[in-house]
Amino acid sequence: MRFEPTPLAGATLIHPDPRTDQRGTFARAFCAREFAAAGLETNYVQTSIGSNALAGTVRGMHFQRPPHAEAKLVRCIKGAIHDVVVDMRETSPTYLRWFGVDLTESNGLTMYVPQGFAHGYQALSDGATVFYMTSAFYAPEAEGGLRHDDPRLAIAWPLPVAALSPRDAQHPLLGERAAGETP
Repeated sequence: MRFEPTPLAGATLIHPDPRTDQRGTFARAFCAREFAAAGLETNYVQTSIGSNALAGTVRGMHFQRPPHAEAKLVRCIKGAIHDVVVDMRETSPTYLRWFGVDLTESNGLTMYVPQGFAHGYQALSDGATVFYMTSAFYAPEAEGGLRHDDPRLAIAWPLPVAALSPRDAQHPLLGERAAGETP
């Protein structure tokens, strides 16, 4: 595996190192030793799979507040997605900046989303399927979200939005949050 830093400190793209022969391809998706050497989380407690019927579907921008903050590994295992992370660490020089990259079935890239980041994606193909690993158990009382269309973030989604959950559509804009409320 090769670990590529993104412009947002801590968020990392993980490139597989596939071995190919007449049978096909084989590559590791996770190795605790290599992740630890790269300074990434190695303890994952939940695995999830999400599928998207329509290209243009947006899921996110989700996060969990401390003490339930989580790191995520995100990989597209069918089709293609445009994956986006937002740095929400108030002391970071890249606070509220975002980074996006296409994760596809064919490129095999994995996005490492550290604690303190919001995460979301847009399906670029019908039937896009995403595989997640998270370092913390889901805690409904700690969930939060950012609006995918928040003008302060100005995320450039590659396609028009075809579908969005009612919950994701109702996240407040950053300027509408209550005083002292963590995004």
